[in-house]
Amino acid sequence: MTASTPQDTGRGSRLNPTVERYLLALTRPKGVIALGLLITLVGVALLAPLIFPGGYDLQTRNSLAPMSLAHPLGTDELGRDILVRSIYGLRTDLSLVFTAVPLSMIIGTLLGLLGAISATLGAFVQRILDVIAGFPGLILGICIVVIIGAGWTALLIAIAITGLPAFGRLARATLLSQMQREYVIAARTLGVRRWKIMVRHILPNAAEPTIVQGAIFVVAAIFIEAALSIVGLGLQPPEPSLGTILNVGMRYLTRAPSFVVGPTLILMLLALAFSLLADALNEAVNRA
Repeated sequence: MTASTPQDTGRGSRLNPTVERYLLALTRPKGVIALGLLITLVGVALLAPLIFPGGYDLQTRNSLAPMSLAHPLGTDELGRDILVRSIYGLRTDLSLVFTAVPLSMIIGTLLGLLGAISATLGAFVQRILDVIAGFPGLILGICIVVIIGAGWTALLIAIAITGLPAFGRLARATLLSQMQREYVIAARTLGVRRWKIMVRHILPNAAEPTIVQGAIFVVAAIFIEAALSIVGLGLQPPEPSLGTILNVGMRYLTRAPSFVVGPTLILMLLALAFSLLADALNEAVNRA
């Protein structure tokens, strides 16, 4: 028998350090709670058509009914089950943020890294991002909805554009920091092209803080959707979203308080899950 050397053993089982830190973060209390909440919420949202095959627009004769075994959160003004509509609303919100936030991360990061190709272009892009950052997310969303009309696409564009300054500035800060490192200066001295330097050295170092910022921005994206829908500028009935249900529920708050309980609770759990996830990932990055 021949014993394997430590180098041979480690070579096959050693994980990427970044992946290893993130996996370790998910085993800590914040990460475990966040992962548990997200798995539960995403699982319920994905299985909604199987759990509630009647769909979100199934009407009954009992409008604004109180909580009961048949309708745990009561019914709305048209007799539709609020719990069912809230779960389908969660499905809509998750599809929105899981599309808009990664899109904003990619575009914002690339815009922030343009300075690696041209300093003038990079400075110009930062001025544009400063202008976007000057508009609150709700105001920016209202402007976009007025231009292209209310709906899922308008919410997607509003959330994606709102996140650009945060991701662009973060990438810009990483760029300026990395350009002063010895290995980047050495690569530039040897005549390595700027786009290669960006891909090999700068972009990997910008990935970790961008992922953490993405988890933080998901919370903001959820509330942007809710805020726009509450004022009637989000998804239009009968298609449900958490904000749309809250918009209607506010009108019947005194008659049926349970109307707003479901979407409010789901919004809070969703925000809590991503907040804890962002904290866990941030601690993992800071321990690097």
